Amino acid sequence: MKERNMTSTNVWPRFPMAGWEETGPGLHRWSQIVGKVRMALTPPTNHYWHVPLYVSTHGLTTSAIPYNGELFDIELGLLSQQLTIRTSWSPHRTVPLRSASVAELYADIQCALHELGIVVSISTRPVEIADPTPFELDRTLRGYNARAAETFWRTLVQAERVFKTFRARFLGKASPVHFFWGAFDLAVTRFSGRRAPMWNGVALNVNPHVMHESYAHEVSSAGFWPGDMSNSPMFYSYAVPERNGFRDACVPRAATYSEQLGEFVLPYEAVRSSADPDATLLAFLQSTYDAAASLGNWDRPLLEERPPCACELNARAPV
Repeated sequence: MKERNMTSTNVWPRFPMAGWEETGPGLHRWSQIVGKVRMALTPPTNHYWHVPLYVSTHGLTTSAIPYNGELFDIELGLLSQQLTIRTSWSPHRTVPLRSASVAELYADIQCALHELGIVVSISTRPVEIADPTPFELDRTLRGYNARAAETFWRTLVQAERVFKTFRARFLGKASPVHFFWGAFDLAVTRFSGRRAPMWNGVALNVNPHVMHESYAHEVSSAGFWPGDMSNSPMFYSYAVPERNGFRDACVPRAATYSEQLGEFVLPYEAVRSSADPDATLLAFLQSTYDAAASLGNWDRPLLEERPPCACELNARAPV
């Protein structure tokens, strides 16, 4: 078997690729079916952290979901091209990912859950999508390109790896690196520790309560979004609340502030094609966070400075 060269300069795939335009819309909706199952059965967590999916070794997973004293998980296997439901009571079921309607995939997933004895009721209306046709009524054929789906996952793998490095530098409250199936983006968020003003924005097909809960505290948030018909894949960063001067912050040359989106954006291709993609992305994440934290008067020594280790204390002790 030919070994993969895993150097950091060549693992960032070219994305999007042929087939993604037809694959993305269906995969977005299928991820919502899976995410809504997790949301329905997982105890609510602050900022709706009980709803996202996570990047796994084969695709996107719910992680373990409690059910009747046992556990199960659901994984969108973007390597195997099948959705797998695994249980702690041994049985499992698979559903092939393929060109199909949302209604067809939804029926297959419900059947697989039923065969495993898992009873769950979800809202079948998709969120943060312009067309809110319920899953069971969405009979439009959705294309599926296996290579494009795998490349999307490999893109998430690289973004998550750098996001975790960035997250580890912060001592304050920080979210996991998680995939929100509503907006279809991978995100990581840092918190100042203070309450934020009441959220008063607009979100497409989202209950305002979700937004109030999500932005109840001051944040500096960043992520990766695969784009849509009007936007190419991008990394983004924003602050809530946004302080005066934030959009004028000094950021890497390839990054700009998007008035339309209300956030800094950095094209994925600018990262992928740079001499050091990891360093380019980290510079973007750090510079936008610096602006949010400094302009917001965050307690940065408390949130960022690690206490000295025992060896350092011993070295300072008088002889």
